[in-house]
Amino acid sequence: MTEIFSIAGKRALVTGGSSGIGAAIAAAYREAGAIVAITTHSDLKEGNQWLNHDKLLAIQAELGHPDVAEYILAVFNKELGPIDILVNCAGTIRRGAAEDFLTDDWNDVMAVNLHAVWNLSQLAGRSMLARGEGKIINIASLLSFQGGVRVPSYTASKHAVTGLTKALANEWASRGVNVNAIAPGYIATANTQALREDETRNRQILERIPAGRWGGAEDIVGSAVFLASKASNYIHGQVLVVDGGWLAR
Repeated sequence: MTEIFSIAGKRALVTGGSSGIGAAIAAAYREAGAIVAITTHSDLKEGNQWLNHDKLLAIQAELGHPDVAEYILAVFNKELGPIDILVNCAGTIRRGAAEDFLTDDWNDVMAVNLHAVWNLSQLAGRSMLARGEGKIINIASLLSFQGGVRVPSYTASKHAVTGLTKALANEWASRGVNVNAIAPGYIATANTQALREDETRNRQILERIPAGRWGGAEDIVGSAVFLASKASNYIHGQVLVVDGGWLAR
C-alpha cells in the first residue's frame, strides 16, 4: 500500500524552495526519495549549483522576470532531465489601502504569484503531456476564497491561481496530467510575520482557528507529497484547504 504514496526517483521543481513552505516541501520530497530542484532569488556564486552535495539543485532566478520560466526549465532539463512534479510555491505580498495601492506593487505581485505560475505550468505541462503523466501543484491561499484586508493584489492573484488550476485540469486530466492546489491557512512564515506581531490581529486570528494555533510549514508537506504521488491520480482541479479548520467557522 505504501508504494502508491511513493515519489522516489521523481524529478521535482519547487519554486520558492529556499524558505518557508517551499523549503519544507522540498525537504519532504528529498526525504521521500525525489530528486529536487528549487528556485531562489538569493545570491549564489553561480547561477545554479548543487547544495550540500545532497541532490538539491538551486536555480537562482527572479520569478517576476517575464522570460524566467524558459531559463528555469532549461536548467532543470539540462541537469535533471524531464520534469515529473512542479510545485508553484513562490509568492510575494504587498500591503496597503486599496485606494492608495501602487500600480508597481500590483504588477510585482501579479508577476510572481500569477504570471510565473502560468508560464512554468505551461512549459512543464508541455513536457508532461508529451509523456502522458505529471503532477502540478499550485500553492493557493485562504484568500483564494476570501477578500482579505489591505492586500488587493495578493487576493486577486490567489483567486486567479485557483481558477487557473481548474482550467488546466479541465484540459489536461484526460491526458495524464494532474493539476491541483493547496490552500494553506495562517502559517507562521515571513509573509505573516506582521500579522503575528500585531497583538490584536494575532488574537483575532487565533480565536477563529478551531485547531487553536498557527500552522507550520510542516503542516503542508503531507498534502504536497500526496498530490505528487500515484495516490492522487484521480484527483483533478481540486483546492485542498489545510487551515486548521478556519473556513469551517
